[in-house]
Amino acid sequence: MSISPFDDIRALLPLMPAASEAAVTAVRERQARLTKPEGSLGRLEEIVAFLAAWQDKPQPQMERPLVAIFAANHGVAARGVSAYPPSVTRAMMENFGNGGAAVNQICASFGTGLKIFELALDLPTEDITQKPAMDEAAAAATFAFGMEAIAGGIDLLCLGEMGIGNTTVAAAVYHGLYGGKPEDWVGQGTGVDAEGLRRKIDAVGTAVALHKDNLTDPLQVMRCLGGREIAAMAGAILAARIEHIPVILDGYVACASAAILQALHPGAIDHCLAGHVSAEKPHANVLARLGKAPLLDLGLRLGEGSGAALAIGIVKAALACHDGMATFDEAKVPGQV
Repeated sequence: MSISPFDDIRALLPLMPAASEAAVTAVRERQARLTKPEGSLGRLEEIVAFLAAWQDKPQPQMERPLVAIFAANHGVAARGVSAYPPSVTRAMMENFGNGGAAVNQICASFGTGLKIFELALDLPTEDITQKPAMDEAAAAATFAFGMEAIAGGIDLLCLGEMGIGNTTVAAAVYHGLYGGKPEDWVGQGTGVDAEGLRRKIDAVGTAVALHKDNLTDPLQVMRCLGGREIAAMAGAILAARIEHIPVILDGYVACASAAILQALHPGAIDHCLAGHVSAEKPHANVLARLGKAPLLDLGLRLGEGSGAALAIGIVKAALACHDGMATFDEAKVPGQV
C-alpha cells in the first residue's frame, strides 16, 4: 500500500528501460556503408542513433509523431506577473481547436498529430507565494493524467504547454531545484515590462522561501511550485520512457518538467531531445544543466510546443537520409581508400 501518492510515481522509476545498444550498432553499421564520408551528416546521424536506442529498433521510424500541449491556469497570475490576463489561456485553447495558432501551422507542415489537454482551466492552482500549488493527491493525479498522452500508438512525443503565468512557476521550479537568486531564473515571458519583471522576480523569491522546507524532494518541488501542465508533462515524459517512445522537449516551461524528473533520477530524461533553445534568457542555462544540446536556435519564445514541432522537420530529414541514401555498393561508388 502507498504511504504517499508520490510513492506510485517513484515505483515507476525501476521500470525505465535502458537504451538499446544493439539497435545503435545496427544504425552505425548502415551509416558506415552510406554514400558519404564517415560522420559527415553530424547530428543527423546522432538523431537516428538516438531514435534507434530509445525505440529499441534497429530501423527507427517516425510514422505517428504527436505534439501534445497541456494547458493550465495559475493562481500566481493574479500578482501581475504576465503581460496578459489568465482568460487568454481559454481563448488560446479555442484558437488551437480552430486551427489558428502557430503550432497548428507547423504541425500541418510536417503532417504531425496535435492533441490539446485541458487541465481544469476554471480552477487555477493556488498562488505559490501563499500556499503550495497543489496537494499531493492532486499533483499525483495530474502526473498520472499526463501519462495518458502517449496512448494511441505514437512513436515520437513532442511536449508543449499553454498557460498564463507558467513561466513564473517554471522559474520557481528552477530556483527551487538549482538555487541561486530568483533573477537568475526569471525572464520576460510573454513580454512583461520592467515593473512586471520585478513583480515576477519577487513572486519567485517569495514562493521558494515559503516552501524551502519541502524542496529537497523534486516531487514536492513540483507540487509546491509547479503547475498542472508541468506535472502532466512530467508524467508524459516518464510514460514515454517506459513505452520506448523518444521525446522532444519544447522550451523553458516544458524543460521544468524534465528538470524535476532528472532531479528525481539522473537518467530519467536520457530519452529526451531539446527541440530548441528559447529566447527566454535562463533557458540556455537550464539546457546546460539538463545536458541537452538544442536542435534549433531561432529566437522563439512562444511556447505551445512550437519549437519541438519545428524540430520534427530535422528528425524527418535525418531518418530520410538514413533510410533513403544508397550504400556504396548499391550506387557503385568507390569507398574510402
